[in-house]
Amino acid sequence: MSGREESTSRPYRGRIAPSPTGYLHLGHARTFWVAWSRARAAGGSVILRNDDLDRDRVRPEFVAAMEEDLRWFGLDWDEGPVAQSSRMPVYRGALEQLKAAGHVYPCTCSRKDILATVAAPHAGEEEPVYPGTCRLRRGDGLNHSRVVWRFRVPDREVIEFEDGMYGCQRFVSGRDFGDFVVWRHDEVPSYQLACAVDDGMLGITEVVRGEDLLASTARQILILHAMGWSVPRYQHCPLVRDENGMRLAKRHAALGLRELRRQGRSPESIRAGW
Repeated sequence: MSGREESTSRPYRGRIAPSPTGYLHLGHARTFWVAWSRARAAGGSVILRNDDLDRDRVRPEFVAAMEEDLRWFGLDWDEGPVAQSSRMPVYRGALEQLKAAGHVYPCTCSRKDILATVAAPHAGEEEPVYPGTCRLRRGDGLNHSRVVWRFRVPDREVIEFEDGMYGCQRFVSGRDFGDFVVWRHDEVPSYQLACAVDDGMLGITEVVRGEDLLASTARQILILHAMGWSVPRYQHCPLVRDENGMRLAKRHAALGLRELRRQGRSPESIRAGW
């Protein structure tokens, strides 16, 4: 299966999609700046998406700080913010469509990592390949308070896409990843489903995000094809790392935009270091 996009003839629509589970840091800023710059250079539009589905970690103060910090850094947007928490009926509708087409199935396996599927998986945090224990289940008579829904990946199908930064990417379903969760038992869509639905329905023509999400793209291409939507182009950015070579996380307060602003740094001086 080719992930080469059908979006080249459409007006450019990009997006920046922070998650308000903490304050933004330099890694976020660089990726969002690349996304914004590519959209503006193409004469396109930018959508701000608020990835606020992580109920346990999202805080109102982080939402307000997110917009303030983005504007301070020089970013603006033409649409949004589009809060994922306000789009639950849209995600539910997509799930029902996938059910009707036989692309998903109910799973009752007890797995700790199911609870983590609402957040974007980073490199090294991928769930193990699912062995397909529940593949033949239809859902009748199940206790749906304990059911998750998994996407039925094709057996050994090659998913390829051309990344704007890293070139041709190739993943084999069933080997590099297995049937993945798209809907949790607590009625929350997974990152993979919510992201693919938003990119498809909002008409995004290019997705710019961190390189740690390369493997997620293959999964999302499968969802986009199953839903009959165009596949966007992809550009995955190198991660900003600390002095020990670790990718930045929201715990890196010293490299947060708020702290750098408090120290008197300007957005221009920060970008000059890139």
